[in-house]
Amino acid sequence: MREAAMLTIFPSLMLIAAVSDILTMRIRNRVSVVLVLAFALLAPFTDMIWKDYCWHLGSAGCVLIACFGLFALGAMGGGDAKMLAATACWMGPGVALAQYLVWSAFLGGLLTLALLALRYSPLASAASNTRLLRHVADRKAGIPYGIALGAAGLMAFPSSPLGAWALAQM
Repeated sequence: MREAAMLTIFPSLMLIAAVSDILTMRIRNRVSVVLVLAFALLAPFTDMIWKDYCWHLGSAGCVLIACFGLFALGAMGGGDAKMLAATACWMGPGVALAQYLVWSAFLGGLLTLALLALRYSPLASAASNTRLLRHVADRKAGIPYGIALGAAGLMAFPSSPLGAWALAQM
């Protein structure tokens, strides 16, 4: 039951964040809040010891501080900052968090390049007429980075302590 919840909740929230960001250019606070609450409620019922539980929360706090610094500089959206921190809670310190951050940066860079190419191509006018791609094709809109964050989260999750635990239970 616990492993099924982990293998359902985390991926679902990554997909919700990505789709929400495509459609509205926002990642709702409730996505980040549910991620943190789900971690807080589910992690104690795994093989995770209290010290590791605190390290996971500390990782989220460090990522939140760094991301809000970037937010203050105008380099990152607030929803993206909160999403990164909430996901870091699940990844914990170590390889999974490093993978998540690297994949987020890499996929975010690819996404940015792809959107710039789309926005300055003849396809932009056709794309701006569809609900799904309206914001994506708008030259004045930002980058819906939630797409990269969601994809990176899905890619890094199996190597995270909770993802590995849940998969081992199956």
